[in-house]
Amino acid sequence: MRELQERVRKFVEENNLQMAPEFHALDIVSELGEVAKEILRCYDYGRGEHIFREEIRGELGDLLYSLITLANHYGIDLEQEVIKVLEKYERRISKGKTPGSSNE
Repeated sequence: MRELQERVRKFVEENNLQMAPEFHALDIVSELGEVAKEILRCYDYGRGEHIFREEIRGELGDLLYSLITLANHYGIDLEQEVIKVLEKYERRISKGKTPGSSNE
């Protein structure tokens, strides 16, 4: 993940694509909407069984890129943060809770 974050950082810098954090956040929300739209299309908007659509790959890539640009803006190491999240979820599961439990 660190290599990927560095590659995105260089790409953004070389192409003068720096933005304020609020624009990164809006971009993330927009890309997440595109992912949701593709998932709806996988189910023909609730009218059919799930059929995988290749387009979701690109939309997830766009979303990850947008998330990385925001993390890079704040100097956040996403790999380190995901490891912390996994540890938090493991603690919750070991206590008989679900990973998404809001309290430790």
